[in-house]
Amino acid sequence: MGEERRIIILGSTGSIGTQTIDVVEHFARLNAHGDRANGVRYRVVGLATGRNAHAMADQARRLGVLELAIADETAQLDGLAPGARVRRGSDAAERLVREVECDVVLGAMVGAAGLPATLAAVELGRDVALANKETLVAAGSLVIHAALKSGARLLPVDSEHCGVWQCLADQPRSHTHGTDRTLAVPPMACGPEVVKVILTASGGPFRTWSKEQIDGASVREALNHPTWSMGPKVTIDSASLTNKALEVIEAHWLFGLDADRIGVLIHPQSVVHALVEYADGNVIAQLGPPDMRSPIQYALTWPVRPAGVSKKINWQAMSTLEFCVPDTDRFPALEAGFEVVRRGGTAGAVFNAANEAAVQAFLMGHDLGPGGTGFARLCDGLRTIRFGEIARLSCRALNEVGVSPLNSLDDAVRADAEARRFIERELR
Repeated sequence: MGEERRIIILGSTGSIGTQTIDVVEHFARLNAHGDRANGVRYRVVGLATGRNAHAMADQARRLGVLELAIADETAQLDGLAPGARVRRGSDAAERLVREVECDVVLGAMVGAAGLPATLAAVELGRDVALANKETLVAAGSLVIHAALKSGARLLPVDSEHCGVWQCLADQPRSHTHGTDRTLAVPPMACGPEVVKVILTASGGPFRTWSKEQIDGASVREALNHPTWSMGPKVTIDSASLTNKALEVIEAHWLFGLDADRIGVLIHPQSVVHALVEYADGNVIAQLGPPDMRSPIQYALTWPVRPAGVSKKINWQAMSTLEFCVPDTDRFPALEAGFEVVRRGGTAGAVFNAANEAAVQAFLMGHDLGPGGTGFARLCDGLRTIRFGEIARLSCRALNEVGVSPLNSLDDAVRADAEARRFIERELR
């Protein structure tokens, strides 16, 4: 029935992974009813997860996937089809990418753990639908260099970066790789006609809280996001605006922007995802429902737009759109994102790792449910922290660990480890 596009999903049991499967199943329904998904059959050929063996085994059975990877070496995957191959261990996802032929890798593993597998996909020249922003935060220069060398296309799945990508649709196509292949991002850096790229943020659950209230917020309060449904780590990051800091760094690499050409606006309705201001004074905005399946679908089907799986915007109900400048006194992590862009080198790896460790300390001992891989764990003998300490510790690590040149993946790994040791010392 025409072209087939084979997909590996890294982080298949998390929020983005499960929504990607929703999108793929939506395409199957379109094809079954004759409304073909741009003439393409989308087939999942590989799945990877950290510890959620039961959920991944269920996905494999449902989708007929035989190539699997799980970081947990002791987890049992029951009921798999004959011929199924399971890779185990910390490098299982990377081995899956290197061993299984595919057309696109959906990178949705949370945190720095997704970096080796995502970088491997780029090195192999695969299209990468990128939801794991930490890959670019920790090792952006390495990933971009590998993409330029291999011809891999980075297709942003974050709603804000996908929004920027769509706002740039009419920009002159002067950045190409090869003779007939225009890269979306990167290396299609914004030209001089782009004055500023603005990412929006909902403001999270603490948008109107005082600094003192934010500092003492509970885990339950921090996980109660008013707009988006996400995994626990990303939800905590959104509550502190660290997620937006990471997105600022990601935008720097995806679109070739320095810190002065990136902005952030608080927009509680989460309808406008990005704005691009041009030199002639015009601003193009991308609007869509607050549903991650929409940018996932765009990344998988670009450059065409088959019928969407997400609900349409209810224009009658949308009477007000609010925008305001974020308060970096209450949300200090946001400014750290711009500082990482200015410093370069291993600054991103340090900031990201420190934040991951601090979030783990905040969540320690709390049951995060099936989607959050059970109870958050940390080394014995370390204390839990208040919500406000997450940003303070991450910013201190950025200033005190030190920034070095980033010449290899080993440099990023060493910076990551040193930042985690810094947080561990602070929590003893």
